[in-house]
Amino acid sequence: MPTITPCLWFDNQLEEAIAFYGGIFPDTAIIEATRHANGKLFVATFRLAGRDFMGLNGGPMFAFTEAISLSVACRDQAEIDGYWSALGEGGTIQQCGWVKDRYGLSWQVVPAILPKMMNDPDCERSARVQTAVMGMVKLDIAALEKAFAG
Repeated sequence: MPTITPCLWFDNQLEEAIAFYGGIFPDTAIIEATRHANGKLFVATFRLAGRDFMGLNGGPMFAFTEAISLSVACRDQAEIDGYWSALGEGGTIQQCGWVKDRYGLSWQVVPAILPKMMNDPDCERSARVQTAVMGMVKLDIAALEKAFAG
């Protein structure tokens, strides 16, 4: 079976981005790196919170869009608050638990319980949760639980 590894295209900040993410997520490190003759990182395989990615310093031709995002499933509100603040530093805060980091990469910072709430067989409960999410910027677990309970 083939291995599928997402490749993230950066303008020229790949090494800086890996260091930034390493300050936020445990188990982050460069696994393999290809450098230009001047020592500048060109391509790297790196581990981010235990998952492997490739990164490319490809130049300014392409930028990240919300068409792809990385989702961070958080155990509690403290984790949501921490990741939200760290990823949003120098970035752009967005709606529904989304934040765009300083490199333009979109993240969904969400409670791990959210899929269970959103997929509840009681359509009214799941609709209340969806409505609550749509009205939030940073997600609030207590408010989501309240919406879920009715």
